[in-house]
Amino acid sequence: MDFDAANAALEGKGPSDIIEWGLAQGKSIISTNFRPHEAVLLHMVTQAQPDIEVLWVDHGYNTPQTYRCAEEVIKQLTLNVKLYIPLRSRAHRDTIDGMPSIEDQAAHDRFTEEVKLEPFRRGLREMEPVTWFTALRREQTTNRAGMQAVAPHTDGILKVSPILDWTEADMNRYLEEHKLPSEDVYFDPTKVLENRECGLHVQK
Repeated sequence: MDFDAANAALEGKGPSDIIEWGLAQGKSIISTNFRPHEAVLLHMVTQAQPDIEVLWVDHGYNTPQTYRCAEEVIKQLTLNVKLYIPLRSRAHRDTIDGMPSIEDQAAHDRFTEEVKLEPFRRGLREMEPVTWFTALRREQTTNRAGMQAVAPHTDGILKVSPILDWTEADMNRYLEEHKLPSEDVYFDPTKVLENRECGLHVQK
């Protein structure tokens, strides 16, 4: 695929147009971690394809508030969730290895691989999508600021980010307009620092 041409054709288009383009490419999925504002893109995409598969990697370290919000979103949007979890339980890995320090990069990388990256890759292999919708936004990190709406991922998968140019204010307005739940008591142990990438969206 000519990614420059695809992005040029979608330049200035709204999320619904980008979603329509992505769905037209072949089997599509959307991923979520149920962090704040996640219901926005889930709502948009399921309006276009209600039965789309939703890849959720539950690393086991979510807050109680996040789990309750996830259940609310799943119920409200009737999400077709495909749940993937690490090969070891949280209790098992915490007992044997403990939580890694953010200063120990090697240990943190092993932790991230086990609780997030391996289950995610397993999900992609089993679900076999052509298009993967993400809720990435440019303002979230410096790495994401330079991303394009359509980008290559591994194994020829198209990573499509329909709300890349949306701001937090845009997200809040959409949540309010559509009466969608969101939860701010969220913690991702594979990132710790807000501007740190966990590895899913770092180009190799």
